[in-house]
Amino acid sequence: MVNLDALTYAGNAENLADVDADLGGKSYFFERADIRDREAVAAVFARHSPDAVVNFAAESHVDRSILGPADFVTTNVMGTFSLLEAAREAWKDRPSGEVLFHQVSTDEVYGSLGETGSFTEETAYDPRSPYSASKAGSDHLVMAYHHSYGLPVTLSNCSNNYGPWQFPEKLIPLMILNMLEGKALPVYGDGKNIRDWLHVEDHCSAIWTIMSQGEAGRRYNIGGDREMENIGLISSLIEIVAEETGRDAGAMRALITYVRDRPGHDRRYAMDCSRLKTELGWRREHSLDEGLRATVRWYLANADWCEHVRSGEYRHWLEKNYGRR
Repeated sequence: MVNLDALTYAGNAENLADVDADLGGKSYFFERADIRDREAVAAVFARHSPDAVVNFAAESHVDRSILGPADFVTTNVMGTFSLLEAAREAWKDRPSGEVLFHQVSTDEVYGSLGETGSFTEETAYDPRSPYSASKAGSDHLVMAYHHSYGLPVTLSNCSNNYGPWQFPEKLIPLMILNMLEGKALPVYGDGKNIRDWLHVEDHCSAIWTIMSQGEAGRRYNIGGDREMENIGLISSLIEIVAEETGRDAGAMRALITYVRDRPGHDRRYAMDCSRLKTELGWRREHSLDEGLRATVRWYLANADWCEHVRSGEYRHWLEKNYGRR
């Protein structure tokens, strides 16, 4: 397995230190490179001759895309282009059944739902933020390479991920850590925007199911089958943190602070995963209630990791270990 990562602000090679220690140089290889660098990407293909690419790489935080869209366009669109070109060149003489490019995408490309209905794989793309627009562009490129060049591809659109190791700018870890530190819990608008929540391990199992059993040129929705208003999610986290730590739930509820809604804030997402379930037999393993409690416990047990990430200390570690690679 080759892990290609630019190690931007949210990338932390320390997360895989145990894997590197056990398997590095044997069945696990780390390559520090930017997917926008076509020469570097081509060199990685030449060194390792991969037979599959899973494109997790993306700038993914919506708020950051609104403040500064350039990195989202260059990384998500041009970076995907670099990977596609490298794969097309490297695999031009390989039978289609031996290679695969899998694109990891988001439900945000579909836009916003009303009070009823769900996104299906036939839902037209209607992105509302620079982030979702950049992901939509990269998805279209992937499918175009399949139709134009015969590149074997699959594509998945997933709902909001949560679980361990998530960078603290995301909603769930941000709320957990702010509760523990007695900081404000910022809520956009009226807090009634609805999201579907998917545990990261269920997401990964779905991706592997699609890659091993899915049909080339086909897209698959992945969701947790658990919609919740943002304010309801925060209330659930408050109750769990209170139970796990003995802190006062009322005091944490008092930290909720409603702030001006962000531009283009989609009201509701919901995923229809029927194709993935009926055609490929995938099922999620984590309920939201169990998953949230396990996630809270992980952040409580990994305070040092959280501090390293938020203070930037992990950067000293990665420069020491990967700076010359």
